[in-house]
Amino acid sequence: MTEQEQGKHVMWDEAGLQVLQCLPVAVVVCDGDGNILLANELAQSFIGNSLRKLQGKNFRDYFAPTSEIDRIFQHAISAMTVVSDSICSRQGHVPFSLHGQTQDNGWVLVLIPEAKRAEVEQQARRQELAEAVARIALERAHEVKNPLASLRGAAQLLVEKSSGELKEIATHVMREVDRIRVRIDTFLQVAPRANIQMLEVNIHHLIERVCVPPKHIQLHRAYDPGLPMLWLHESRFEQAIENLWVNAIEAGSSTIEWQTRAAPLVKLPDHHGMVVELKITSNGKPIPENLQHHVFEPYITAKARGSGLGLSIVQQVVQEHGGRVQLESSFGRTSFIIHIPLYLKAPEFGRRAA
Repeated sequence: MTEQEQGKHVMWDEAGLQVLQCLPVAVVVCDGDGNILLANELAQSFIGNSLRKLQGKNFRDYFAPTSEIDRIFQHAISAMTVVSDSICSRQGHVPFSLHGQTQDNGWVLVLIPEAKRAEVEQQARRQELAEAVARIALERAHEVKNPLASLRGAAQLLVEKSSGELKEIATHVMREVDRIRVRIDTFLQVAPRANIQMLEVNIHHLIERVCVPPKHIQLHRAYDPGLPMLWLHESRFEQAIENLWVNAIEAGSSTIEWQTRAAPLVKLPDHHGMVVELKITSNGKPIPENLQHHVFEPYITAKARGSGLGLSIVQQVVQEHGGRVQLESSFGRTSFIIHIPLYLKAPEFGRRAA
């Protein structure tokens, strides 16, 4: 290796790896012969080896078919970027799509497992739908709330100045107006919050305050005591926790478990630091398989009586905090997993519309 090549390798080791670790995708850096120079943590986990063991080994040793990889390397010489959906790992034969680009007489390769790609696309579709519903919610709800306020004022005046049957009718009108306003306020909760104020919150204290189990439910806790305070909009995040808790109870669960931990291998878009995982698992009635991909969409519910907004609100709150929420359901256990960024100071997006 020439002195110039050694200098490039050192540059990648010291600065490049720090950049790669912040990316939410698996990235491998190879020299011109396909020998691995660097791999971030996601790539190491997909390949099943540490960076120390990977360095110097050839990319072809871990992915197949060799002919397709050779084709990618050959085309990358004359093109800025190449893409292939025909790659699989030699261990486990997991299918990947591969994106390659030339870099300093070598290659930067991005690996996206097929399952992960589908998940990313689904998250994007869910967010687009949530934003569309939020815009409709804001427009329609504000159109209705103003005349409702006038109607309630007129009804209240009648209550104060009338008696007998007319007073009873006016009182009934006031109650119905108030009921409609509650419905509208619930509807508005799927809309993005503007100027949300972030505070440092002990997530374990928040869970304990919200989740008081009835006598027939066993609550298990698997908290990471080393987690620092989190920057959260406390009342909004409390609402998300409560919605997940109520959802588990209404599913007929007898056992519910909360888990918290640091998730160093999880990467979130636009966040370059540590991520915290919150997980609630229950053994209640499972979510029907045909609804599992739609549970975070507004008005989707398997309950006989339910608005279908509870989990949609959870998703909106988590997105306001720069995180994501996922569902896992198998073997009679249902888990909702929240990943949120761990900030060292109040995040900037907490001061503007999410």
